[in-house]
Amino acid sequence: MERLQKVIAHAGIASRRKAEELILQGKVTVNGEVVKELGVKVGPKDIVEVNGIKIEREEPVYFLFYKPRQVVTTVNDDKNRKTVMDYFPHVPERIYPVGRLDYDTSGLLIMTNDGEFANILTHPKYKIDKTYIAKVKGIPKREQLKQLEKGVHLEDGVTAPAKVKLLSADRRKNTAIIELTIHEGRNRQVRRMFEKIGHPVMKLKRERLAFLDLTGLNAGESRPLTPHEVKQLIVLAKESANTRK
Repeated sequence: MERLQKVIAHAGIASRRKAEELILQGKVTVNGEVVKELGVKVGPKDIVEVNGIKIEREEPVYFLFYKPRQVVTTVNDDKNRKTVMDYFPHVPERIYPVGRLDYDTSGLLIMTNDGEFANILTHPKYKIDKTYIAKVKGIPKREQLKQLEKGVHLEDGVTAPAKVKLLSADRRKNTAIIELTIHEGRNRQVRRMFEKIGHPVMKLKRERLAFLDLTGLNAGESRPLTPHEVKQLIVLAKESANTRK
């Protein structure tokens, strides 16, 4: 027996928090009866419906995916561009991307059908480190990199402190390779941060997510996360929420 909101989250309908809201709003039925109380548990044979639609229970699956450039991080695209889903025709479960990577950004992306897990990785209170490698125009001065470390003013507020490392500089081509680690997930944040200090991004790749990296994968390839890796991510996220309050 599992809590009703957890079953809804695992079915990929919504995060656990949103599932709780749906229950309280009377939009969930169990065996034809409306349930408005949290804490109700259901078994494998119980029929659960959300907004009149029966949910199909799936075992949770988790993949680490190396997203190529010029691929959209969405389930469907109205412009008929290639999406991350095109790389998982062999997966019967209804998976979706956790968070986003820009069309022209490559790198590490998690794919799952576990709504609760996805919420933990993307909710602002769970601060998971994400490390990017950026090739930028020009060679930033130390003071400019310090700005990134302290936080820069963007139109949606000041960014949280970041970790920044200049990996290399090509004075002939006037470009630099910089490693940047942040835990926020605002839209196009890394690109906007570098634009703010006057060094636009030419190429961007998400290299790591927490302790995960792309070792052994080429662009377009994926591998299942191990149960231990999934548990580690959950523990790490919850610990970060407690230590960074």
